[in-house]
Amino acid sequence: MFIERPFRVHRMMYPGAEFRYSKDYKIAYLTFDDGPHPQITPWILDLLDSYHIKATFFCVGNKVEKFPEIYQMTQDRGHAIGNHSYRHPAGFRVDDDDYLDDVRKASKLIDSKLFRPPYGQLRKSQFNILKEEYRVVMWDIITRDYSKYMTADKVFKGVKKYTRNGSIIVFHDNELSEERMKGSLPRSLDWLIEQGYAFDVIT
Repeated sequence: MFIERPFRVHRMMYPGAEFRYSKDYKIAYLTFDDGPHPQITPWILDLLDSYHIKATFFCVGNKVEKFPEIYQMTQDRGHAIGNHSYRHPAGFRVDDDDYLDDVRKASKLIDSKLFRPPYGQLRKSQFNILKEEYRVVMWDIITRDYSKYMTADKVFKGVKKYTRNGSIIVFHDNELSEERMKGSLPRSLDWLIEQGYAFDVIT
């Protein structure tokens, strides 16, 4: 995985993919990957409601199948939705046909033209096809809340260090990230607001 902010070569590999929005406006784009989850996603939705913040949730198709009511709840609360594949495969490890079939299977469940590749991995051939069908959304900051080497405090410090105008920020609504995400997200929101950031969804 890439650390916090993607390397320049990673950005250059995917011309036209979205890593960051306008640096002219103090806006942050909160995103959440890997849900929906029956306990974690509602906790995030309640927290965001309390701050009157909307975010973008990149959902995994087989979880949407399993928890359709949470998927619908996310949309009903006014948040944006993106495709994060059906089985969460790593593009470098899957042949093109299988990878594209997986993304398209998810698209039958996830009504969105946004796509974020799991792990930020796409073969060039996969990217060239998918960019014609979707807006490929990467990130400017990945919090690494999934890493056992991180703590909630380190995640929060990363948000403080790397957020800038137009940053697309990734947290995760999965079991692996739960403790670090819950320990850092409220602090991150408080800090972002104190710094004068507004929030927007990706559409």
